[in-house]
Amino acid sequence: MSSTSHPRTQEDRASRRSDRTAIMSIWAVPVLVISQFAMLAIVPVTLALIVSLRHAHLRGMRRWTVALATAYATPLVLWAIGPERAPSLSKDMHPVFAALIVVAALVAGAAFHLGRRRPSTPDGSSSEPSDFRAAR
Repeated sequence: MSSTSHPRTQEDRASRRSDRTAIMSIWAVPVLVISQFAMLAIVPVTLALIVSLRHAHLRGMRRWTVALATAYATPLVLWAIGPERAPSLSKDMHPVFAALIVVAALVAGAAFHLGRRRPSTPDGSSSEPSDFRAAR
């Protein structure tokens, strides 16, 4: 019984695991913020940021995860240093910040999925054949 697929290497499995961690974390953020569990969103925001900064194949996502972390950190810091804090971040967060976090997470998720469709070579150029690029 021979298989035509290549055996997965350790690097390939680690890459798939980091991809899965990043994308699940990114898509969890808007769900948590919209459902009024904004304080718990610190876990997926941190995971997405760490994974995208740590793994080279996710470098196209780095700017989007940094933007997501910044959008999340702003109301968190304002809540933490505020003189009269609400009992939860969700109750204290301005709706504009919530919308900004949700949009940043959606853009980061879209960037992940669009980045996976278009493979590139290490020098940053597209790996598509030149005649395919010319046809577009």
